[in-house]
Amino acid sequence: MTFMLNSISSWFWNEDIWLPPRITWTSMKEPQTVSNSTIYPEEFAQFSDLWYPLPMALVMVMLRLAVEKGVFKHIGIRLGLKDHKRPYPVQNTVLEKAFKRKRSLGSEDLKLVSQDSGLSNLQVERWFRQRRQAELPNTLQKFCETGWRWVFYTGILVYGVICLWDKVWLWNIRYCWYNYPFHQMDNDVWWYYMLELSFYWSLSISQFFDVKRKDFWEMFIHHNTTIALMMFSWSAHFTRIGTLVMLIHDCADHLLELAKLFRYASYRKTCDAVFVIFSIVWVITRCGFYPTWILYSTLYDAAGFIEFFPAYYIFNSLLVTLQLLHILWTYFLFKAIHKALTSGGVDDQRSDSEPSEDEDENDNELKKDN
Repeated sequence: MTFMLNSISSWFWNEDIWLPPRITWTSMKEPQTVSNSTIYPEEFAQFSDLWYPLPMALVMVMLRLAVEKGVFKHIGIRLGLKDHKRPYPVQNTVLEKAFKRKRSLGSEDLKLVSQDSGLSNLQVERWFRQRRQAELPNTLQKFCETGWRWVFYTGILVYGVICLWDKVWLWNIRYCWYNYPFHQMDNDVWWYYMLELSFYWSLSISQFFDVKRKDFWEMFIHHNTTIALMMFSWSAHFTRIGTLVMLIHDCADHLLELAKLFRYASYRKTCDAVFVIFSIVWVITRCGFYPTWILYSTLYDAAGFIEFFPAYYIFNSLLVTLQLLHILWTYFLFKAIHKALTSGGVDDQRSDSEPSEDEDENDNELKKDN
C-alpha cells in the first residue's frame, strides 16, 4: 500500500510537469540567490500551506453568521424588511412522503399521489407549491447573505490593493516571469491567497444551505474551479500572476452585491445606478484588462523569460477558459441591461428556484427613489 501511494505521489509530482526544464524539487529545497539576495526554501510557496484554508473556511462561516445575524439583520429590519417565515401547508403524511421522494410531480406522479391522498390534482399541486415555498428564504435572509458577501468582497479588494501596491509586478507585469520560479512568498501575499481560498471553500460548503438558485450547480462548479485555479497557481509558483488575476476579479464583485442590497431594500433607482457602475467596471476589468494585460503577459511576455513546460500550458488553458466564461457572463450581463431598459429595473438573474413573494412583503409601500 505504501509503495502504491509513493508511486502515485511520484507520478503526480513529476518534475517534468510542474517545473521548468533543469529545475527540480530539490532546487526548491535549497537556498537560491536572486538579485543579490538569498531566498531560503521556507520562503517559497509551500504546498502544505494549502491545508490552512480548510479550517479557515470554518472560521469564515462562523464570521459570516456573526455578520449576518449581528449586523445586516438589524439593518434590514430598520429598512422595513420583515423577519417572518413562510407558512407550511396543512400537514399531510401521504403528501409529505411523496414530497421527500420528488419535489415536483409529473402528470403520472400527480395522478397517483392524488389517488393515494384522496385530494384533487389542483389541491395536490397547490400543497406541493406551498411546501416548496415554505423552505425558501425571505427577503431579509437574502439581504443578510448578500450583505456578508459585500463585506468580504469589499474588504478583500481593499486588502488586495494595499497588499500589491508596493509589489513591483503590479506596475511591471514582466516581474511575474523574472527569476521564475524562485519567487519569495511575502507574508501579505500569503494571507491574500489564504483568505481568498478560505472564502471560496466556505462558499462551496455554505452553498448547500444558502438561497437556492437556478444556477446552483454552475456556481458550485465555478467556486471549485476557482479553488483549483488558485491551488494550481500556488503549487506551480505562478503566485505573482495569480495575485493579479485575483485583484482583477475582485474589482467588480462588491458592486454587484451592493446593487442587490439596494434592490432587496427597495431602493430601485440606487440599485440601477450601482448596477450601471458595476457593468462598466466588469467590462473594463474582465473584458479589457484581463485579456490585454493578464492573458497577453502569460501568452506572450512569458515566452521571453521562461522555458515552456506542461504546467505552464495547463495554467494558460485555465486562464483562457476563464476568459471564455467572462465573455459568456458579459452576454448575460447585457441581457440583464436590455431587460432593465425595457422593463424599467434591474432584477437578479440568478432567481430563486421557486418564485419568491413580491417585495410588498417588506411593507415598504413607498418605494424609495433616492
